[in-house]
Amino acid sequence: MNQGVGVNTAWEKQDLSDRVVVIFGGTSGIGLAAARQAKAAGAQVIVIGNDAARAEAVAGQNDFAGWRAADVTRADAVAAALADIARVDHLVLLAGTFVLGKVRDADVDHLRRAFDERVWGAVHAIRALGDRLDKNGSVTLISGALADRPNPYGTAIIGAASAAMEALARGLALELAPVRVNALSPGMIDTPILAKALGAGRDEAVAGMKRSSPLQRVGTAEEAGAAVVFLMANGWMNGATLNVDGGARLV
Repeated sequence: MNQGVGVNTAWEKQDLSDRVVVIFGGTSGIGLAAARQAKAAGAQVIVIGNDAARAEAVAGQNDFAGWRAADVTRADAVAAALADIARVDHLVLLAGTFVLGKVRDADVDHLRRAFDERVWGAVHAIRALGDRLDKNGSVTLISGALADRPNPYGTAIIGAASAAMEALARGLALELAPVRVNALSPGMIDTPILAKALGAGRDEAVAGMKRSSPLQRVGTAEEAGAAVVFLMANGWMNGATLNVDGGARLV
């Protein structure tokens, strides 16, 4: 079967040779796992975190092509972080804290960060890059299982922000075409952000997650990171949300 002119076949071996990959949130967790795997696939990886010292250390330890530090909620900081990058093939936006709080009780500015870090952080980055985002490239956004399955423990706003990212991916897939735009929706993944969110009750909470999961475990950052690389490398993935949750949304 003819593949046709211009069809990207890099997916066949997850080949990202000579591609420039910029990962916001690339200094820990899923972002760092994705950065390592993208580099292994041949990419020139630039990681961006909110802490300069950590970003520099992570980039040095992994021999990444570069690092930046930026507060994704600030358009000027995002623009400054991207200013000297001539071309980006794949933009990955995984930055964001786990914003918990009930609508009636929590500080509104705290709750607002769920949207500022995700939706507006993505808008800032895409606007700052402009035409430097290669037309044959991609954007990967971060959603989460709470978009489909919120709970009564202060997750309404972060669940809404996660669902918004999926809608944003579909809209941008049309608006930015032929740039591909997808969303990653991870379930419970063993990352620093999960440990911080669960606090002292982490072990008990994780044990409960394992019992309720069809696979009887939580996911790893490497498994979710591999899904990010898949979304970058597969040229036929567009406007989609990729669930990486071990089937948790089914139970």
